[in-house]
Amino acid sequence: MRTLITNLASKILKIITLIIFVYPTSIAFGAISTFVDDIDVPANTSSGQNIPHGITFNPDGTKMFIVGASANRFIQFSLSTPFDISEATLLAGDHCTFTGDADDGVQIVFNSDGSKVFLVDENEDVQIYDLTTNYDISTCSNSGSKDFSNTALKAMQFSNDGKKLFLFDETTTFTIQHYSLASPYDISSPTLVKEYSGSASSTLKQFMDSTSEPQGFKFSADGTKMYLTGGKKIYEFSLSDPFDLSNVTFDGSVNLSDQIVKISGLTFNKSGSKLFVMDFNTNKPSDVHEYNLTCGFGVVKCIDPTKNKDDVASIEAQSEASKKLIQHTTYPVINRMEWLRRNSGRVNLTNQNIKFQINNEIFNALSETLTPIYFSNDGNNESNLNNSTWSFWSEGTISIGTTGDTNESSSKDINASAITFGADKKSQDNIMRGIALRFGTDDVDVGDLGSALDMNSFSLTFYESKPRGEQRFTDNLIGLSFINSDLINNSGSASTDGERYGEQLYGSLSLRDTFSRNRLNFTPKIKINYGITHLGAYTETGASGLNLKYNDQYIGNFTSSVGTSLDNTYDFEVGSFVPYFDFEYYADMSPSSQQKFSYTSNGESFTLKNINNSVHNIIGGIGFDFISENGLTLMTKYTRDQSQGNKNDSFNIALDYRGSQRSSYAMSIQDTSAMLSHNQELNNFRINLDSHYDLFKDDPDYGIYLEISNVN
Repeated sequence: MRTLITNLASKILKIITLIIFVYPTSIAFGAISTFVDDIDVPANTSSGQNIPHGITFNPDGTKMFIVGASANRFIQFSLSTPFDISEATLLAGDHCTFTGDADDGVQIVFNSDGSKVFLVDENEDVQIYDLTTNYDISTCSNSGSKDFSNTALKAMQFSNDGKKLFLFDETTTFTIQHYSLASPYDISSPTLVKEYSGSASSTLKQFMDSTSEPQGFKFSADGTKMYLTGGKKIYEFSLSDPFDLSNVTFDGSVNLSDQIVKISGLTFNKSGSKLFVMDFNTNKPSDVHEYNLTCGFGVVKCIDPTKNKDDVASIEAQSEASKKLIQHTTYPVINRMEWLRRNSGRVNLTNQNIKFQINNEIFNALSETLTPIYFSNDGNNESNLNNSTWSFWSEGTISIGTTGDTNESSSKDINASAITFGADKKSQDNIMRGIALRFGTDDVDVGDLGSALDMNSFSLTFYESKPRGEQRFTDNLIGLSFINSDLINNSGSASTDGERYGEQLYGSLSLRDTFSRNRLNFTPKIKINYGITHLGAYTETGASGLNLKYNDQYIGNFTSSVGTSLDNTYDFEVGSFVPYFDFEYYADMSPSSQQKFSYTSNGESFTLKNINNSVHNIIGGIGFDFISENGLTLMTKYTRDQSQGNKNDSFNIALDYRGSQRSSYAMSIQDTSAMLSHNQELNNFRINLDSHYDLFKDDPDYGIYLEISNVN
């Protein structure tokens, strides 16, 4: 007897331990903040439904659909205010009848555009209906069915792309079946991928109330939350990867017994800020209940954005784009200084009529201080002697790159383009000094659901190339960038928007030495890039309970590199051809940054830590210079930036022009608008070339205008 009692006590203790530590306790109303409203489902007349089960909405929330076992029909309501059931009006007679197709309809699901609707038959079938008018079930016609044998289907759902099908089966054990589809929403030949029936220690049936006839099944919009219903409870689960049942965690349950008799279905509004529950009550008319949630899809717990791969990738994209901006801004200037080194023996610069004007208040002080030093064209100035002449250049860059998918972050596709204008001159002591303006755009597509980063930037760089011997040079630069980013975060059915501003201070130091033999030059070099970026706070809009508020973020940048270049010169009658090859290894030793953010709805905060780029990177480049006899120089370069899981391809085109005395240039900046003008007389013709660029408008304004006329 004593042994029996001891064994019994031990088993009871184990059960209690399992309940406490393996499964969280039920949380009364969890993240549900308020009960809003309920409405009665009309009784089974010519248009009603006595035994309602499933509930869903069209994407914009202007229609509500209910399906049930009685009268063999699913019905629709019109909502004058989206997702506000208090203003729901039954569209009498506008229903879809499935008599002869199914026995007990328990749920309907639409495809992505509402041209098809799928009816779950509790017995084992899924019926397919085509709709002549999207989301108008009164235009339905049966187009087939799929028999899932030996099942007792309660609910179904597709992934956002329609390539995954999930069925909730009540047979024996409560099981969720995952099927892959050959094409989106084509259930004719599904392939079973996985069956989920709970954890190894306990099945779904063991901790759900098996006597409560489970009915409802739903995913959150981003696929990281899963919900089951049974009796008066909603059970919530978290998924490590969207729509992936490989790693499922039970969050807890919510008991709605204060309002609900028996839950037969559930759904959410687009952003997950509202929960709708179908109450099947045999003692009175069945009701639809509406609840507000304190955070999107947070029935028990808020979605953790740091566990969402697209959210993480979006934050990483901002950090990576900011750090790449330093690289992309410094490269054209470095390319220019290296071009000057490669072609130092044939540069024959002449004075130009230059007018450099900066009217933006931010740069006005810099203009007044530095312009007289670097851009004086006073012929009486001693600094403007034979070797103190002006040269103008420009460089356009197109860059395409990808960052691979990881366990924590989605893949990213990167497209960047920029144009850089520069001017420089050589001083008496053979030091080349100059200034460069860069206007750039970076477009980053995140994941597969439409999340994106569109970053516009304006950069001002001052640079200097100083000889340390006959073939040895030190190059240094310092600059300032202004950043404006538009961010879209799309979870599939809900999307948020945000706008973020930032500033950046950066610099670069490099040392290069050239060893020559005949016309072959070998140039080893070392370089350090450094900088700091501030990204301001911003708040998302567009998705209510899913909107996040991001704090200020500071991103440090420090990279060191070693490399070499090889070039040779070939002379022809029309000019010189200089092919070259670059190779560089650089290590990203930047300190990790972090991003803090919180839900705007309830203030729950999160922190994403250890945001950093790949440490080891290799860059290879190949290109050529063409120096014509008439003063025009063309430089092209293809570059591959490679690290583990990441690659970036860039193509650069640069122009340098050495005109006659009868030419003039004008450059101005007014607020965010930049203008560059060039006027020249050539063979009794006057050539006027004007360009402008305003990067920070909602619709960027840019253009180039060319006018050719006779000299009077």
